[in-house]
Amino acid sequence: MKTKAIRLYGKKDLRLEEFELPPIKENEILAKVICDSLCMSSYKAATQGADHRRVPNDVAENPIIIGHEFAGELVEVGAKWAHKFKVGDKFSVQPAIFYEDGPVGVMSAPGYSYKYIGGNATYVIIPNEIMEKNCLLTYNGEGYYPASLSEPLSCVIGAMHANYHTTPGSYVHKMEIVDGGKMAILAGVGPMGLAAINYVLHREDRKPSLLVVTDVNQERLDFAAKTYTVELAKSQGIELYYINTSEMENPTETLRAITGGYGYDDVFVFVPVEPVIEQGDAILAFDGCLNLFAGPADPNFKAKFNFYNVHYAFTHVVGVSGGNGDDMAEALEMISKGFNPSGLVSHIGGMNVVIDATFHLPELPGSKKLIYTHIDMPLTAIDDFAKLGETDDFFKQLAEICDRHSGLWSVEAEALLLQNKI
Repeated sequence: MKTKAIRLYGKKDLRLEEFELPPIKENEILAKVICDSLCMSSYKAATQGADHRRVPNDVAENPIIIGHEFAGELVEVGAKWAHKFKVGDKFSVQPAIFYEDGPVGVMSAPGYSYKYIGGNATYVIIPNEIMEKNCLLTYNGEGYYPASLSEPLSCVIGAMHANYHTTPGSYVHKMEIVDGGKMAILAGVGPMGLAAINYVLHREDRKPSLLVVTDVNQERLDFAAKTYTVELAKSQGIELYYINTSEMENPTETLRAITGGYGYDDVFVFVPVEPVIEQGDAILAFDGCLNLFAGPADPNFKAKFNFYNVHYAFTHVVGVSGGNGDDMAEALEMISKGFNPSGLVSHIGGMNVVIDATFHLPELPGSKKLIYTHIDMPLTAIDDFAKLGETDDFFKQLAEICDRHSGLWSVEAEALLLQNKI
């Protein structure tokens, strides 16, 4: 079986190559990848090469396939797993594989560490350990891209579950955000921030009474406010604010004032920038938890934290690096029941644009870039479909479909794309 894939050989060395996959073993599965959404983590891996914690030291000799937010269907199932999976099953993969038997391989993940599996490929071999760790998950919903977006959604689900709070006089940590509490999402209108907002607004078991989302990019704030409206939040019992902190003389004071001086029980920081982390610390309430969601690229990255408040106000900090299998299962279940992750997607493209888009992710506008690996297509903003449709009937049809779905990507749009381009 031949595959076409984007392979990483070292720092800033990505190559689109076609090569032969070996026959699968009895404990492996051959799969067809349909789509992959690009992630800033792939940008970090592509620019750091072997210096990245998940990328093998011998990547120059044994290149890996990048991309870890992918979905597709199973093509051939090894005998060991025939009782659990079947040909034609739609799937997604939880890439954060955790081992209990020592440090070797702890950070291994599809999209960073493997020769034959990653999202930016046409066909991949799913190794035994993925199934052993329950990281291959079947998807029973419509289309493919929702399953691809279940991975970023699982990351924000994991972050919410990872926050914790305490009771004075007790050493028991109460895991989770405060139900009915006050929450802030700082630098929160990038792709992952949008996923967090979407999850918070649609979660059924617990949610804050106040959600404040900040950023310094007004265009992105406007997109978030249009996609996840104040009115929608109100219908869920949440008071929602979108705030551009670049326009404030004293953002910390203003943010605390919104809470009546109480502060925030749960603060999520979506960029690893010192002033934003320090602002998050400064707005914490008593027993408030700061979650550093975005992983720094610099191993020596530091920011100030108020340890007086750690001692006397019980404030604390956690960090997360991806979700786990349970988080992914929760994401897929929500999507299968109608949860719509389409608000994450701003651009559509083919395999031909992956290398350039990956290296330019930090400056590209919009949110998620959704790649369909079996097609060639320029990276195209959904907002540009209508203009392109003036001279191209295919884009005219896509624009009409997206208009019917509130300007968002959809299973219907995906079906048209796959029908016409593959």
